Amino acid sequence: MRTRLLWAGYGVLATLAGIGLAHAVASLTDPGSSPVLAVGSAVIDLTPTPMKEWAIRTFGSADKIILVGSVLVGVLALAGVAGILARRRLALGAGLLIALVAIAGVAVMTRPSVRPLDIVPTVVAAVAAVAALVLLSRKQQHATTSGGRRGVLLAMGALGVTAAVGGIAGRLIGGLRLRPEDVTLPMPSDAAPPLPRGLDDQVPGITSFTTPNKDFYRVDTRLDTPIVSADDWTLTVDGDVENKLTITFEELLDMPMIERDITLTCVSNSVGGQYVGSARWLGVPLRDIFDKAGVGRRADQILSTDFDGMTISTPLDLATDGRDAMIVVGMNGDPLPREHGFPVRMLIPGLYGFISATKWLTKLTLTTYAEQDAYWTKRDWATDAPIKISARIDTPKALAQLDAGDVVVGGVAWAQERDGIEKVQVRIDGGPWTDARLGPDGGENYWRQWFYPWQAKSGSHRLAVRAVAGSGEAQTAVRAEPFPNGASGLHELIVNVA
Repeated sequence: MRTRLLWAGYGVLATLAGIGLAHAVASLTDPGSSPVLAVGSAVIDLTPTPMKEWAIRTFGSADKIILVGSVLVGVLALAGVAGILARRRLALGAGLLIALVAIAGVAVMTRPSVRPLDIVPTVVAAVAAVAALVLLSRKQQHATTSGGRRGVLLAMGALGVTAAVGGIAGRLIGGLRLRPEDVTLPMPSDAAPPLPRGLDDQVPGITSFTTPNKDFYRVDTRLDTPIVSADDWTLTVDGDVENKLTITFEELLDMPMIERDITLTCVSNSVGGQYVGSARWLGVPLRDIFDKAGVGRRADQILSTDFDGMTISTPLDLATDGRDAMIVVGMNGDPLPREHGFPVRMLIPGLYGFISATKWLTKLTLTTYAEQDAYWTKRDWATDAPIKISARIDTPKALAQLDAGDVVVGGVAWAQERDGIEKVQVRIDGGPWTDARLGPDGGENYWRQWFYPWQAKSGSHRLAVRAVAGSGEAQTAVRAEPFPNGASGLHELIVNVA
């Protein structure tokens, strides 16, 4: 058994060395061509929608870490088998490693956007892993005949260093490209007025009026944080246009900018969920881009494409109906963080992110839904998905143990493109709806804080909240899951009062 474990370790170590070197090479060409990330992305694409939604609900922002870890564990388990096979016959172990890398190669070469050089990291992984397994096998055979293990230990140490240095180098090399902190944002020609002070300091436990960049939710199909260089970034506008455009990052920064306070919501957000955030965004109006291109008469869809070929579809009429659709370069006064789309993303207020908020944007194609299907459209998500009116209880938390007497119930509510929030109402134990007190107004596309002073009595109590928009539309109590066009229903929770 001990010998088997030793050889399994050889297989794992050889594979890690190959992965480390492949990751470093991928950073020089395309980080997405790293074999483990490519396999993980393929797994995401093949995962049924209900399972994806379950993973997001269960693991939150840790879903990517868990997926990458699961893929890596599976790969290393098979690598261990390859090591055990190599003990009996080296060709068998090497063959299994090559088969594993071949699967990764297929995943790399079937990505939406692929170039011939993208296969290079996979080839490096195969050569390095097999070479490492051969080296360990020979050192072990020598140790068996001579009785000395110094050569084995030195080889294992060298391969361990190779794996670590390769992985670290991959991140460092990518970081040498133009970073967000190296970008100087222009002043907006149409600035947003200062936001009023929120209730952050007045209602303990309530969500911040402005979401800090580091706390802003992230939901996307990327397993790592893409490193896209602004140095050679361009935005292409093509399809049903009079003039095909190619805009560089510097040219984009030279265009007139607007600044807007907008709440962004993910379609995967469940009732009372955390996948919603509010920020001040800086960018070029989408209408200015389209005015330069000249939109044709045939298109009904904007097909936006990211750096790696991921596509999102947006109804053209909703993006051009007068709302502040933007090509964004700044977030809360800073350049876009990498995890939120640096150097450029799209943002259209009032629409769920999966049809409006393409990150790492590189292309806008004016086309029709009949001609082209985007990533989520192919998976039967809605094509028209306005954000639903919602209110959330932030404090107290579900099943909280409270003292009788004065309790403040508080949270946030949003109703984009419906004249904002008019009122928020709270219900205790199924009783009448009572108006809560509203925090400051940040605009119709920005959420609003609210609070309700409650004289809590001993016992178990059910709290519920609902929002009413300025347009008069009330939040629906009808329950719906996020798929296919966003969750609905009232946020309710139970608390216990001593």
